[in-house]
Amino acid sequence: MFNALFANPWVIAQGALIGLVFGFLLQKARLTNFSTVVGQFLFKDFTILKVILTAIIVGGSGIYTMFHFGFLSEIYLENNSILGVIIGGLTMGAGMVLLGYCPGSCTAAAGQGSRDAWWGIVGMICGASLYARIYPTLQKVFIPQKTPPTTVPQLLGMPAWIILSIIGLIAVALFFALEKNKK
Repeated sequence: MFNALFANPWVIAQGALIGLVFGFLLQKARLTNFSTVVGQFLFKDFTILKVILTAIIVGGSGIYTMFHFGFLSEIYLENNSILGVIIGGLTMGAGMVLLGYCPGSCTAAAGQGSRDAWWGIVGMICGASLYARIYPTLQKVFIPQKTPPTTVPQLLGMPAWIILSIIGLIAVALFFALEKNKK
């Protein structure tokens, strides 16, 4: 396993550079601050919502543009278990509320010197170890509930650019409404 992981130093250097830039951007957006994450859950600070919606729109537009122009031959999707996604989302949300960080902002906060973030890193390692340990049991429980891989445009029977445009318009309206209410 480790031979494959460390076989190409260029891949590791690229990952480290991307991680450094990602962490820098998280820090600049104040997503490494405990008060920003907790403020989202208290409906007082919507920075996280704005960043996530922007990432969905930019990422979705990029993926579908690359697919349209032939840079991607397919959009690969995994089968998902709806119940597994719900349980995983609730577990991650509970961890974010308790710690005040999401996984990415936790590691970036640790990198900027926040000692409380190290508890989150320990929790992520323990949680990942526990998940790996109980995965065979979980797989037996959740496999019968898997759904076929489907994108939102496929599910709604609409072109991706229409879905992304609608999400973009909703996001812009929401951003304006949140800024107006902030004053």
